Amino acid sequence: MHITTPFTPDIIRRLKVGDTVTLTGEIYTARDAAHALMAEAAKSGSPPPFPYEGNAVFYAGPCPAPPGKPIGSVGPTTAGRMDAYSPTLIAAGLKVMIGKGGRSPEVVEAIKKYGGIYFVAVGGVAALLAKCITKTEQVAYDELGAESVKRLTIEKLPLIVAIDSTGRGMFA
Repeated sequence: MHITTPFTPDIIRRLKVGDTVTLTGEIYTARDAAHALMAEAAKSGSPPPFPYEGNAVFYAGPCPAPPGKPIGSVGPTTAGRMDAYSPTLIAAGLKVMIGKGGRSPEVVEAIKKYGGIYFVAVGGVAALLAKCITKTEQVAYDELGAESVKRLTIEKLPLIVAIDSTGRGMFA
């Protein structure tokens, strides 16, 4: 199935565990350091670094772009590193996450409660995934370097639904 961002609640509800998708549009990168700042902002009522509604966060810290390319290698980071922050961010409206590996029971419950979804991207193919990215733009937390929040324009990024909106998952 091919999906173009932004995500709608209907798209999220239709996707089931094991579905494969190609994703086109815009997504945002953020790893644990950025997640800590994003969760802190959510708890204090500060605005998020990007609008959560309809958008996806890709747990990745891209390598610097080589000359003439929009980005260097970019692979998924282990999602469990974001689990301490994810329930807060899901409650704040961030419904779509992309990473690798399983999630904590608290994250699965938040996905069920708020109608989110978690995709996995295959790890170890960072150079190949970079070919799906056509544009990169710095968005927030510049001081975090590779872990800052970036907006990526992507074309046909291959993903697999790992946890659907009902909480069913492939990591039992």
